[in-house]
Amino acid sequence: MIVLRSLAFSVVFYGLSLFWVLWTIAAVPFGARAVQFAATKWSQFHRGCARIILGQKVEVVGTLSSEPMLYVFKHESMFEAIDMLCLFDAPLVAAKKELTDMPLWGWAARLYGLIPVERTAGPAAMRALRKAALDGLATGRPLCLFPEGTRVPHGESPDLRAGFAGLYMLLKVPVVPVAVNSGIVAPRKSWLKRPGTITYLVGETIPAGLPRAEAEARAHAAINALNR
Repeated sequence: MIVLRSLAFSVVFYGLSLFWVLWTIAAVPFGARAVQFAATKWSQFHRGCARIILGQKVEVVGTLSSEPMLYVFKHESMFEAIDMLCLFDAPLVAAKKELTDMPLWGWAARLYGLIPVERTAGPAAMRALRKAALDGLATGRPLCLFPEGTRVPHGESPDLRAGFAGLYMLLKVPVVPVAVNSGIVAPRKSWLKRPGTITYLVGETIPAGLPRAEAEARAHAAINALNR
Protein backbone atom coordinates (compact mmCIF):
# COMPACT_ATOMS: atom_id res chain seq x y z
CA MET A 1 0.00 0.00 0.00
CA ILE A 2 2.87 2.39 0.72
CA VAL A 3 4.23 1.87 -2.80
CA LEU A 4 0.81 2.29 -4.42
CA ARG A 5 -0.02 5.37 -2.38
CA SER A 6 3.36 6.94 -3.14
CA LEU A 7 2.93 6.26 -6.85
CA ALA A 8 -0.56 7.74 -6.83
CA PHE A 9 0.67 10.83 -4.97
CA SER A 10 3.49 11.36 -7.48
CA VAL A 11 1.13 11.09 -10.44
CA VAL A 12 -1.59 13.32 -9.02
CA PHE A 13 0.45 15.97 -7.22
CA TYR A 14 3.35 16.39 -9.64
CA GLY A 15 1.15 15.88 -12.68
CA LEU A 16 -1.40 18.52 -11.69
CA SER A 17 1.23 20.88 -10.26
CA LEU A 18 1.89 21.95 -13.86
CA PHE A 19 -1.55 23.59 -13.80
CA TRP A 20 -0.71 25.49 -10.62
CA VAL A 21 2.65 26.62 -11.96
CA LEU A 22 1.01 27.93 -15.13
CA TRP A 23 -1.70 29.64 -13.08
CA THR A 24 0.91 31.30 -10.88
CA ILE A 25 2.87 32.54 -13.89
CA ALA A 26 -0.34 33.78 -15.54
CA ALA A 27 -1.13 35.72 -12.35
CA VAL A 28 2.12 37.72 -12.51
CA PRO A 29 0.68 40.63 -14.58
CA PHE A 30 -2.05 41.06 -11.95
CA GLY A 31 0.41 41.75 -9.13
CA ALA A 32 1.85 40.16 -6.03
CA ARG A 33 -1.45 39.39 -4.30
CA ALA A 34 -2.69 37.39 -7.29
CA VAL A 35 0.56 35.40 -7.32
CA GLN A 36 0.33 34.83 -3.56
CA PHE A 37 -3.25 33.59 -3.90
CA ALA A 38 -2.31 31.09 -6.62
CA ALA A 39 0.73 29.85 -4.67
CA THR A 40 -1.34 29.39 -1.51
CA LYS A 41 -3.91 27.34 -3.40
CA TRP A 42 -1.09 25.11 -4.70
CA SER A 43 0.12 24.58 -1.12
CA GLN A 44 -3.40 23.69 0.00
CA PHE A 45 -3.66 21.25 -2.92
CA HIS A 46 -0.40 19.63 -1.76
CA ARG A 47 -1.67 19.23 1.80
CA GLY A 48 -4.93 17.77 0.51
CA CYS A 49 -3.06 15.22 -1.63
CA ALA A 50 -0.90 14.27 1.34
CA ARG A 51 -3.95 13.78 3.55
CA ILE A 52 -6.24 11.96 1.11
CA ILE A 53 -3.75 9.87 -0.86
CA LEU A 54 -0.94 9.30 1.64
CA GLY A 55 -2.88 9.43 4.90
CA GLN A 56 -0.63 12.16 6.30
CA LYS A 57 -2.19 14.50 8.84
CA VAL A 58 -0.83 17.81 10.11
CA GLU A 59 -0.72 18.79 13.78
CA VAL A 60 0.41 22.19 15.05
CA VAL A 61 1.36 22.25 18.73
CA GLY A 62 1.45 25.86 19.85
CA THR A 63 0.44 29.01 18.01
CA LEU A 64 1.79 30.26 14.70
CA SER A 65 0.78 33.81 13.89
CA SER A 66 1.50 35.82 10.77
CA GLU A 67 3.23 38.64 12.64
CA PRO A 68 6.34 40.13 11.02
CA MET A 69 8.95 38.05 12.85
CA LEU A 70 11.62 35.55 11.83
CA TYR A 71 10.39 31.94 11.91
CA VAL A 72 13.05 29.23 11.72
CA PHE A 73 12.06 25.67 10.82
CA LYS A 74 13.60 22.26 11.09
CA HIS A 75 13.94 20.94 7.53
CA GLU A 76 13.54 17.19 7.01
CA SER A 77 11.57 16.91 3.77
CA MET A 78 10.01 18.90 0.96
CA PHE A 79 6.70 18.71 2.82
CA GLU A 80 7.27 21.72 5.07
CA ALA A 81 8.83 23.76 2.25
CA ILE A 82 5.52 23.56 0.35
CA ASP A 83 3.21 23.40 3.36
CA MET A 84 4.60 26.64 4.80
CA LEU A 85 2.14 28.60 2.66
CA CYS A 86 -0.68 26.88 4.55
CA LEU A 87 0.74 27.93 7.91
CA PHE A 88 0.92 31.69 7.33
CA ASP A 89 -0.73 34.42 5.31
CA ALA A 90 1.67 34.96 2.38
CA PRO A 91 4.96 34.39 4.21
CA LEU A 92 8.27 35.59 2.87
CA VAL A 93 10.58 32.63 2.37
CA ALA A 94 14.37 32.75 2.28
CA ALA A 95 15.55 30.03 -0.11
CA LYS A 96 18.53 29.17 -2.26
CA LYS A 97 19.09 31.57 -5.14
CA GLU A 98 18.93 28.81 -7.76
CA LEU A 99 15.14 28.68 -7.33
CA THR A 100 14.74 32.30 -8.38
CA ASP A 101 16.97 31.79 -11.41
CA MET A 102 14.61 29.28 -13.01
CA PRO A 103 12.97 30.58 -16.23
CA LEU A 104 9.46 32.03 -15.69
CA TRP A 105 8.93 30.29 -12.34
CA GLY A 106 11.78 32.27 -10.79
CA TRP A 107 10.15 35.51 -11.93
CA ALA A 108 6.90 34.52 -10.24
CA ALA A 109 8.75 33.35 -7.11
CA ARG A 110 10.45 36.72 -6.70
CA LEU A 111 7.15 38.55 -7.12
CA TYR A 112 5.59 36.24 -4.53
CA GLY A 113 8.25 37.16 -2.00
CA LEU A 114 10.85 34.42 -2.17
CA ILE A 115 14.11 36.00 -0.98
CA PRO A 116 17.17 34.52 -2.71
CA VAL A 117 20.06 33.37 -0.52
CA GLU A 118 23.53 32.87 -1.93
CA ARG A 119 25.10 30.23 0.30
CA THR A 120 28.69 31.24 -0.41
CA ALA A 121 28.10 34.96 -0.77
CA GLY A 122 29.99 37.73 0.99
CA PRO A 123 29.01 40.93 2.82
CA ALA A 124 27.39 42.54 -0.23
CA ALA A 125 24.96 39.66 -0.66
CA MET A 126 24.18 39.70 3.08
CA ARG A 127 23.36 43.41 2.87
CA ALA A 128 21.04 42.74 -0.08
CA LEU A 129 19.39 39.91 1.88
CA ARG A 130 18.95 42.18 4.90
CA LYS A 131 17.34 44.92 2.79
CA ALA A 132 14.94 42.46 1.10
CA ALA A 133 14.01 40.94 4.46
CA LEU A 134 13.44 44.31 6.14
CA ASP A 135 11.37 45.56 3.19
CA GLY A 136 9.21 42.45 3.42
CA LEU A 137 8.82 42.60 7.19
CA ALA A 138 7.80 46.24 6.89
CA THR A 139 4.74 45.12 4.91
CA GLY A 140 3.64 42.99 7.88
CA ARG A 141 4.59 39.60 6.44
CA PRO A 142 6.46 36.90 8.42
CA LEU A 143 9.89 35.74 7.22
CA CYS A 144 10.61 32.01 7.18
CA LEU A 145 14.04 30.40 7.10
CA PHE A 146 15.53 26.90 7.20
CA PRO A 147 18.64 27.64 9.30
CA GLU A 148 20.25 24.26 8.61
CA GLY A 149 20.40 25.21 4.94
CA THR A 150 19.22 21.87 3.56
CA ARG A 151 17.11 18.84 4.42
CA VAL A 152 18.51 16.54 7.09
CA PRO A 153 17.43 13.01 8.10
CA HIS A 154 15.10 12.76 11.08
CA GLY A 155 17.03 12.57 14.32
CA GLU A 156 20.10 14.44 13.11
CA SER A 157 20.93 17.92 14.39
CA PRO A 158 23.68 19.62 12.38
CA ASP A 159 24.99 23.04 13.31
CA LEU A 160 23.03 26.01 12.03
CA ARG A 161 24.41 27.85 9.02
CA ALA A 162 26.01 31.24 9.68
CA GLY A 163 23.17 32.94 7.79
CA PHE A 164 20.78 32.52 10.73
CA ALA A 165 22.98 34.38 13.18
CA GLY A 166 23.70 37.02 10.56
CA LEU A 167 20.01 37.67 9.95
CA TYR A 168 19.22 37.60 13.66
CA MET A 169 21.83 40.26 14.39
CA LEU A 170 20.94 42.39 11.37
CA LEU A 171 17.13 42.27 11.52
CA LYS A 172 16.78 42.74 15.28
CA VAL A 173 13.39 40.99 15.39
CA PRO A 174 12.13 38.15 17.62
CA VAL A 175 12.62 34.58 16.39
CA VAL A 176 10.07 31.78 16.62
CA PRO A 177 11.69 28.32 16.30
CA VAL A 178 9.60 25.44 14.96
CA ALA A 179 10.48 21.76 15.22
CA VAL A 180 9.19 19.43 12.47
CA ASN A 181 9.24 15.62 12.26
CA SER A 182 8.24 15.18 8.61
CA GLY A 183 11.26 12.98 7.91
CA ILE A 184 9.55 10.08 9.67
CA VAL A 185 6.81 9.81 7.02
CA ALA A 186 8.62 11.48 4.09
CA PRO A 187 12.33 10.56 4.26
CA ARG A 188 14.73 12.88 2.49
CA LYS A 189 16.22 10.44 -0.02
CA SER A 190 13.21 8.26 -0.71
CA TRP A 191 10.18 8.73 -2.92
CA LEU A 192 8.19 6.40 -0.66
CA LYS A 193 5.92 8.27 1.72
CA ARG A 194 4.16 6.74 4.72
CA PRO A 195 0.93 7.56 6.53
CA GLY A 196 1.19 9.30 9.87
CA THR A 197 1.08 12.67 11.60
CA ILE A 198 3.47 15.49 10.76
CA THR A 199 3.90 17.67 13.81
CA TYR A 200 4.94 21.30 13.98
CA LEU A 201 6.08 22.08 17.53
CA VAL A 202 6.26 25.83 18.13
CA GLY A 203 9.05 26.72 20.53
CA GLU A 204 9.43 29.62 22.92
CA THR A 205 9.99 32.95 21.19
CA ILE A 206 13.61 34.09 21.23
CA PRO A 207 13.71 37.83 21.88
CA ALA A 208 15.76 40.19 19.75
CA GLY A 209 19.06 41.48 21.05
CA LEU A 210 20.50 38.37 22.69
CA PRO A 211 24.18 37.49 22.25
CA ARG A 212 24.75 35.58 19.03
CA ALA A 213 25.85 32.35 20.71
CA GLU A 214 22.82 32.28 23.02
CA ALA A 215 20.35 32.92 20.19
CA GLU A 216 21.93 30.16 18.10
CA ALA A 217 21.90 27.69 20.97
CA ARG A 218 18.26 28.35 21.79
CA ALA A 219 17.16 28.11 18.17
CA HIS A 220 19.17 24.92 17.61
CA ALA A 221 17.69 23.21 20.67
CA ALA A 222 14.12 24.26 19.86
CA ILE A 223 14.03 23.14 16.21
CA ASN A 224 15.44 19.73 17.24
CA ALA A 225 12.90 19.17 20.02
CA LEU A 226 11.16 16.36 18.07
CA ASN A 227 14.35 14.39 17.37
CA ARG A 228 13.39 11.05 18.84
